[in-house]
Amino acid sequence: MATLSVWQFDTDDGAGRAALLLEEKRRVPFDDAAVVEWETGDNRPRTRQLTSPISAPSLDVGFWGLFFGLVFFVPLLGAAMGATTGALSGALADVGIDDHFINRVRDQVTPGTSALFLLSFGVVPERLRTDFGDGPPLISTDLDPDQEAALRAVFAN
Repeated sequence: MATLSVWQFDTDDGAGRAALLLEEKRRVPFDDAAVVEWETGDNRPRTRQLTSPISAPSLDVGFWGLFFGLVFFVPLLGAAMGATTGALSGALADVGIDDHFINRVRDQVTPGTSALFLLSFGVVPERLRTDFGDGPPLISTDLDPDQEAALRAVFAN
């Protein structure tokens, strides 16, 4: 079973430092990852996809673009995008990423914070808690095998 986990940091560079820790240790396998860094005063966050230590990223940048667009940019567009937003949100819900998950991420990743997003298998979130300590909150959702297959069918490289 795959897990999409989001580690939220209280500084705009915390996720970047956590990503470096992942790259240095290379003991925690992940399938795909991205970092969001949102400096205080900026209108929107910066995002970047990470390279997995075990393989090339399995999801193309389109997944992260769609996901981050729904989380961070669509609320800025308001009702003008209502029907389109509903369709995109429904498509993500079909692969286990529902509105509740999206809203929790939106509420916690705000200006002055950052987040590390990981698509992983097995016990990766528990292993990372050891590396990250008790600090950053974790938001996660599990994807059953059918949801994972659907996600890969749409967004695989």
